Amino acid sequence: MNMKIAFVGKGGSGKTTLSSLFIRHLAAAGAPVVAIDADINQHLGPALGLDEDQAAALPAMGDRLPLIKDHLRGTNPRIASAETMIKTTPPGTGSRLVRISEPDAIYDACARPVELDGGAVRLMVTGPFTEADLGVACYHSKTGAVELFLNHLVDGPGEYVVVDMTAGSDSFASGMFTRFDMTFLVAEPTRKGVSVYRQYKEYARDFGVTLKVVGNKVQGPEDVDFLREEVGDDLLVTVGHSDWVRAMEKGRPPRFALLENGNVRALETLRDAADATHRLRDWERYTRQMVHFHLRNAQSWGNERTGADLAAQIDPGFVLGESVAAPA
Repeated sequence: MNMKIAFVGKGGSGKTTLSSLFIRHLAAAGAPVVAIDADINQHLGPALGLDEDQAAALPAMGDRLPLIKDHLRGTNPRIASAETMIKTTPPGTGSRLVRISEPDAIYDACARPVELDGGAVRLMVTGPFTEADLGVACYHSKTGAVELFLNHLVDGPGEYVVVDMTAGSDSFASGMFTRFDMTFLVAEPTRKGVSVYRQYKEYARDFGVTLKVVGNKVQGPEDVDFLREEVGDDLLVTVGHSDWVRAMEKGRPPRFALLENGNVRALETLRDAADATHRLRDWERYTRQMVHFHLRNAQSWGNERTGADLAAQIDPGFVLGESVAAPA
């Protein structure tokens, strides 16, 4: 299968921990994986075993946005310059597309291999806010690099992209929430824990987003019953206490093969659910949604900021998909 998978949830729900476990699970099975930390609160690297210095040294996609734009623009005649590209600019004829298992200048600049005891993955990060950003920049200036990358990404059979999204419902400030085949929403069995689920469910309703809830920090049947009452059939699986996770959070994870059997089964359930959505993949809808959000952003701020008519960037005959020619 080829899948783009997002993990979302309120801050502190455990979405980064669960996304890191899922990434380890895929890597242990030998699947090619690109892992992306799309939250400006950068925790995915440490959750995958990097120490503080290694995590801090990861190249920030947000800081390399000009390079990303110039590379993806390729020879697309509808895009006059990299400066006129915004986070929602869709690909067209002549654009460079990125593939998971092929060399690419964006990987060279922004990705770093992370060795796991069950395999290895490519890790990319938006980058945190810096002192220079405080008071003058929006965090979307960071996450926009991820959205542009996903707009130009074509994943092939047996490949996975796993994105640890920004906390809460902030991802609805862009069209990035529609970029995924499966969205796992991590929710604690509390009123606050399910509030983000309700927001996500409502916002995503009109866009064909496939959403499943992963109950985290579940301590017993009453917690399961609460989640079932609140989210119904969207509840896919629940996860409780893990000594393996506790050791990982202390920076001393055991071998991944020692993860508790119940949690292994939960990860297998996540993968099975994600893989099952492959048959629903609709590249025409995917491209149409890119165009929809690009037009909205162009009209609300993009045209004024770039001084260009960004609607002219849309290639009406182009549909992103696996059959599109490989990048030049």
